[in-house]
Amino acid sequence: MLVRRSSADGITGLTLDSPHNRNALSARLVAELHDALTAAAADPATRAVLLTHTGGTFCSGADLTEAGTGAEGPLGLARLLRAVVELPKPVVAAVNGHVRAGGLGLLGACDIAVAGAGASFAFTEARLGLAPAVISLPLLPRLDPRAAARYYLTGERFDATEAARIGLITVAGEPEAVLGPLLDGLRRASPQGLAESKRLLTAGVLRVFDRDTQDLADRSARLFASEEAREGMTAFLERRDPAWAR
Repeated sequence: MLVRRSSADGITGLTLDSPHNRNALSARLVAELHDALTAAAADPATRAVLLTHTGGTFCSGADLTEAGTGAEGPLGLARLLRAVVELPKPVVAAVNGHVRAGGLGLLGACDIAVAGAGASFAFTEARLGLAPAVISLPLLPRLDPRAAARYYLTGERFDATEAARIGLITVAGEPEAVLGPLLDGLRRASPQGLAESKRLLTAGVLRVFDRDTQDLADRSARLFASEEAREGMTAFLERRDPAWAR
C-alpha cells in the first residue's frame, strides 16, 4: 500500500507512504488515494480527513518514470484533485517536508493546510520544459496572482511563511502544535454544517474544474510528450543541467 489509512476520534488519516520515489504521484498512488477518499466520504464516522506523509517529502510531483503515457495521467490527477475539492468533509494537510510541482496541487485542493519549518515549496515545472497545468485548477483561484507569476516562472524555492502569505497554505506552524485546535473545531461542527460550508467555499474552484479540466489535461499531455520536456526530465533524472541551461 502506498497510502496508509487510520481512524481515530472522527478523523480519518491518510498517509502518503511511497518513500522510494518521494511520494511521487504515480498512477498507483493516485488510484489508492482516490479510493481512500471515496471510502472516507462514505464513512458516517469520518468528520474530516487528515492527509500526511512519511519521510522528508510530502509529495515530489509527477512520477517522471511514468511520463509520456498520454492524457490519462493528467486526467487522473485532475480527477484526484477534484475528489479532494468535492469531498463533503474537510480535508486537512499536514506537511513537514518538501513539496514540489504536482504536490502543490494536492495542497491547493485541500481545505486547510499546515506546514512546519521543515517544509519547502517549489513549482519546478518550467525548469523541466513543462508547466503547472492541471494543478492550476485548484491553485490559481486561491493564490496571490503576483506570487503565482513569480514562482511559476522562476521555480524558486520558498518556505512555509511565504506559502502562507501567498495563500498556498493556511498556517505556517509546526503541525503537532497547530492541528489539535483545528481538528477539535471540525469535530464540533455538524456533518451537514461542514458539508454545506465547504460547498460554499469550493463553488468557484469547481467552476474552474468544469471549464478547464480537459484543456489543461491535454496541454499537460502535449508538454510531457515534447522534445524539450524529455530533455528536461532526462537531465533531472541524470542530475545534470538541461541543454538550455546557462
